[in-house]
Amino acid sequence: MTGSEVAATRSVVVFCPDWPVTAALGAGGDAEGRLVAVVEGGRVLAASETARAAGVRRGMKIRSAQALMDGLEIHDRAPDDEARLFEQVAEAVGALAAHLEVLRPGICAVPARGAARFHGGEEALVERLYDAVESAGVECRIGVADGLVAAQLAARAQLVVPPGGSAAFLARFPVGEVAPPRLADLLVRLGLETVGRFAALPGAAVSDRFGAVGVAAHRLARGLEARPVVARPAGADLVAEIRFETAYTVAEPMVFAALGLAERMHAGLAAAGLGCERFAVEVECADRSEASRTWRHEGVLSAAAVAERVRWQLQAWQHQRRFDERAGGVVALRLVPDGLFADPGRQLSLLDGDRESLERMERAAARVQAILGHTAVVTAQLAGGRGPGDQVVRTPWGDAHQEQRAEGPWPGRLPAPSPVRVPTAVQAVRLRDAEGCEVAVTARAELVSAPAWLVTDGRELAVSGWAGPWPATERWWADDGSRVARMQVTVADGGALLLAVEGGRWRLEGAYDS
Repeated sequence: MTGSEVAATRSVVVFCPDWPVTAALGAGGDAEGRLVAVVEGGRVLAASETARAAGVRRGMKIRSAQALMDGLEIHDRAPDDEARLFEQVAEAVGALAAHLEVLRPGICAVPARGAARFHGGEEALVERLYDAVESAGVECRIGVADGLVAAQLAARAQLVVPPGGSAAFLARFPVGEVAPPRLADLLVRLGLETVGRFAALPGAAVSDRFGAVGVAAHRLARGLEARPVVARPAGADLVAEIRFETAYTVAEPMVFAALGLAERMHAGLAAAGLGCERFAVEVECADRSEASRTWRHEGVLSAAAVAERVRWQLQAWQHQRRFDERAGGVVALRLVPDGLFADPGRQLSLLDGDRESLERMERAAARVQAILGHTAVVTAQLAGGRGPGDQVVRTPWGDAHQEQRAEGPWPGRLPAPSPVRVPTAVQAVRLRDAEGCEVAVTARAELVSAPAWLVTDGRELAVSGWAGPWPATERWWADDGSRVARMQVTVADGGALLLAVEGGRWRLEGAYDS
């Protein structure tokens, strides 16, 4: 292990299961034995243990959840209530440790080393944390491990992972536990379904193929810190602070200032080429008293997301009367970044930029449309469909997506993996057998002869293997109903293609290589 490959520090994670349900029922509510679901955007976000036992799952539509049982209680998600109630848990945990950070309402973490030494070991610390959280009227699960990711997974199972054992503990979990969704999806398609298989790859190969995001995920999979922490640059003032001329005893006026403060913090970090793993929200009152709470950042929170967490924290403190008339009100609000690391940068999508960038992008799109026509700039939206070309709906920029298709199921739909390239126009090909005759498909979707040659773009390629064909009959009730059969073939140059035949004519529907 090199100097840059420092093992992750021991972390203790306190996890309160189904926290949106707890917050929806209120401080005195009890979800035991009750059928409760919290919804957001028309889908289930969280459910009580009894509701999950009856089949309610995260992501399920409200109507589907209600159809499973009578008497299901539906509550809209209340993020402000989640943050306000969790402050009681954070206070109870923070009383036993010098440092605490909130990952999100419902889960927080403390460094294990100092707190465990003070309380007589990790086992003793865990017992004290259980007692403290339960005294606040909340049930929790606690886990200890090397690194925050391993500790979170350990908390689900209420485990204390031995020092140095995080890599072995993580090995059996899905790779999505250490990698972001897009990278995890790619790794699964490459056959690296588990953390252990991903961790076994050479670090240099991961860096070459997956970049900085892959390196961070690979380090987590090996039980290391996601990235080396760097020292604060000499003389760099990265704290974003605003002082108020009038002391505030309510949160609302300060919430308006939070977004500008978050943008200043991000701008300061960007100018120094840094990111941060966490940030502290601090308030200073007229009587010189202060309050501080640390939230997890990990370099992924936008300015708006940071401002939202500041709002949650200020409202929680207001509910606790931290800056009421007795304290004289708040005279200063600060954001303090911590856990600095060298930011390698990232490629932004059109919707990831700041407000000014989005406005420039919108003006550029409108200008292209004015020159080349209304349909020259389009947005894509995934939709239902059987063929790969049917599963993307393209709409001119600025128009609402009008074509809506059911989510499924779609009998006869092509199974995963999907082609990586799909032609935008019909591309005819010819499929011949060993005698040079056109390969035909019967009404029962059976090949009349075995394919041997594929003719495409003026080239004749030997067919080395095939699968299918699979029939797909659509719009059978209409005069224009079509009977299509799809077939996968591999050719001598190593390419893998998806073909379709309709009316005796073959066409290319997709390619599985780039």
